[in-house]
Amino acid sequence: MTVRAYAVERAGGPVQRLEYEPEPLGPLEVDVAVTHCGVCQTDVAMVDDAHGISRFPLVAGHEAVGVIEAVGSAVDGRQLAVGQRVGVGAVAGACFACEWCLSGRQNLCADKDDTVLRGHRGAFATRVRASDWRYVQPIPDSLASEHAAPLLCAGITVFSAITRNGVRPTDRVAVVGVGGLGHLAIQFLAKWGCQVTAISSTAAKADDSRRFGAHEFVAAEDGLQRVSGSFDFILSTVSADLPWDAYLAALRPQGTLCVVGVPHGPFGFHPLSLLLGEKRLVGGLVGAPAENRQMLDFAARHGIRPAVETFPVARLDEALDHVRRGRARYRAVLEF
Repeated sequence: MTVRAYAVERAGGPVQRLEYEPEPLGPLEVDVAVTHCGVCQTDVAMVDDAHGISRFPLVAGHEAVGVIEAVGSAVDGRQLAVGQRVGVGAVAGACFACEWCLSGRQNLCADKDDTVLRGHRGAFATRVRASDWRYVQPIPDSLASEHAAPLLCAGITVFSAITRNGVRPTDRVAVVGVGGLGHLAIQFLAKWGCQVTAISSTAAKADDSRRFGAHEFVAAEDGLQRVSGSFDFILSTVSADLPWDAYLAALRPQGTLCVVGVPHGPFGFHPLSLLLGEKRLVGGLVGAPAENRQMLDFAARHGIRPAVETFPVARLDEALDHVRRGRARYRAVLEF
């Protein structure tokens, strides 16, 4: 069956229709007819070749929700079936043989298949293929497809940062940035039971932060000093170079600063900011399949939903520019 995709031929270029015939379905592979796909900042970076790794023509899109159209011969029929509503996120497969995969940390597999990079045909298309059925996520009935899509990248990125770093319901935590990642992190942490502070350079987001569950709001420009020594865990969701010494100072002893947004430049901080108080600076990555399932279940159970703006796929150029300019409130989602 011919796939109708929406590709860019050059960095930053306009979207154009691209039709292709997929290869025969492999034994572990799953084809999903896409109904909704989130538009992530990472998609914009790939379209614009911000990291110098894009190859054109490029079909972006890695937050896909749809219906299974075909399954390979080795797919476990107890888990997945044709006609089932599922999601395919940032990773579409892994080797399931290395030490990382065998210990349940498939997200660290050196041979994992990133949905956009593998063959450069992502989910801005009528169909997306997962290279391994174990990375195809059943969607809980209570989650609408337009809400489920952003959870498959933004949601799992912040959720796995919370679970892997041992955040406790009794912890005092802060989320830096109230955007596509941050507004979900606030919701997860509030439902986790934490005392949540939102930190943003945009004072106008104070009301939204509280609506998402934050107990306090701090304006980054003038408020960091008053929260010095306050937090057990800080999650930075922004793609910006921050005053890292100030954020490390905001941690309590043995606190953790976890970075899931990608700063523009190298980290710069005084060694004593880290060493005194035995603090930790860690990175975060999208989760393994089991973590994805836990995240979707937790979101469904606790009513966690991204705030979304929907666009018909014919307006993909507009949706990309909307995200590029930071205007999305708070995630853009394509409808097919």
